[in-house]
Amino acid sequence: MPVTTVPESAVPGSAGRTGPRGRLAAFLDRHARVRLALLLSAPMAWLGIAYLGALAALFVTAFWSVDTFTGDLIRVFTWANFQDLVTGDVYRTIALRSLGVAVAVTLIDLVIAFPMAFAMAKLASPRAQRWLVIMVLTPLWASYLVKAYAWRVMLSSEGILGWGYGLGATIITLSYLWLPYMILPIYAGLERLPDSLLEAAGDLGARGWRTFRTVVWPLTFPAVVAGSIFTFSLSLGDYIAVKIVGGRSQLIGNVVYDNIGAANNLPFAAAVATVPVVIMLVYLTAVRRTGALENL
Repeated sequence: MPVTTVPESAVPGSAGRTGPRGRLAAFLDRHARVRLALLLSAPMAWLGIAYLGALAALFVTAFWSVDTFTGDLIRVFTWANFQDLVTGDVYRTIALRSLGVAVAVTLIDLVIAFPMAFAMAKLASPRAQRWLVIMVLTPLWASYLVKAYAWRVMLSSEGILGWGYGLGATIITLSYLWLPYMILPIYAGLERLPDSLLEAAGDLGARGWRTFRTVVWPLTFPAVVAGSIFTFSLSLGDYIAVKIVGGRSQLIGNVVYDNIGAANNLPFAAAVATVPVVIMLVYLTAVRRTGALENL
């Protein structure tokens, strides 16, 4: 019996495989890097335009000046803003104060978050872990202003704590606001830590502190770094909390905000805004040298 050959074009769906879309799909299937580049093109373009583009515009604006009489921008290159920033004692004090607040908030959150995350990851049952994660996430669902003003009420002289406003109140408020960002990365790192390593350390005679120092801390250090990046950067650039509970204290964020608003000096505000950017770049470079970022 003669065999009849059916043309490929007569097979349903074959036209799609041999048409432009089919050839494109076959090309992408063979070239994984091209496919990955196309998938990442949109988010990378958004990152480049919305983030890197904004930083570039900020940096360029920092070299302009403002006409003190008319308030108009003078788009002429000048180092005056950075000279004022470096030579002014008040701005150095504010920069160091902001850095100290960010470090204090990070350390306080680390001290509180690590035992909480350890209890969630290693002591709680699987069902309890889910509920504890929800409890940690719950404060993030509330408005920033609601939480900040709640601390203002508690810290006021007539409030429950009555400690008053100032730099200490700012550190307490920021520590509360950013605590979940420290707990969750450490919890994720501890959850990946095999229980067998802790049992092996105990079998070899290591006590609690030595087990923590030689087993737990080295393996969870990348998670601690991840949490510190959040708490440190968020505290360094915050300007709302210090306005609400900081009293007369000034941080970098307040200087930027005041120069954009009341002072109407956008170039100087841009110059001040480069300070936390530089600090974060130095911090990330230092962290990268420890090798922690490669293990995140």
